Amino acid sequence: MYIPPAFRESDLPALQAQIAASGLTTLISVGANGPIVSKLPIIFDPNAGQHGLIAGHLARANPQWRESDLSIPAIAIFMGADAYVSPSYYPSKREHGKVVPTWNYSMIVARGRLEIFEDADALRAQVEMLTKRFEERFEKPWQVSDAPDDFIARQIKGIVGVRLHVESIEGKAKLNQNRSAADQEGVVAGLTLSERAADREVADAMKSRMSKLPSN
Repeated sequence: MYIPPAFRESDLPALQAQIAASGLTTLISVGANGPIVSKLPIIFDPNAGQHGLIAGHLARANPQWRESDLSIPAIAIFMGADAYVSPSYYPSKREHGKVVPTWNYSMIVARGRLEIFEDADALRAQVEMLTKRFEERFEKPWQVSDAPDDFIARQIKGIVGVRLHVESIEGKAKLNQNRSAADQEGVVAGLTLSERAADREVADAMKSRMSKLPSN
């Protein structure tokens, strides 16, 4: 991934924490005809292997599990909030006019070896962990055991498990770090007033980063 030095995120535990907090990833593998892409909910174990283990499942009808070349690394992409940045946000626009639009965003790319498995017991255990993770916020969490066993068995037959054994993690946060403090503050002010939730989330991320910078 192309990452200018100003935008590189290198705190591995922080990146792992962001992956763990994510519910959905974009899984990209490579087959004979090129890249193959799927969205899937995941669980993440940061203590497994070199940099952690990302686990989920695909529909058996999804060709990705059959067509992926497992000898070629796969990647999982985790996108954070994004926001369009208008030149009108920059105070420097009024000073010299030498500004252009851009887009602020954050993302993480985890790369590693993709494993496919079909064992019914392992699949059920993984689905139970995935369900527990996303149901725990409810007052009365749904459990896999709430459904009839024969029904769950049929559902399990319709999926295959995937594990991405993570070998590297890259993080990128493009938040106007390459601009002056005044321009960054202008962007924060502009995005904070936006009706778009993702814009305000980017503004909060910028404010958090700016608050950690040493004062002059």
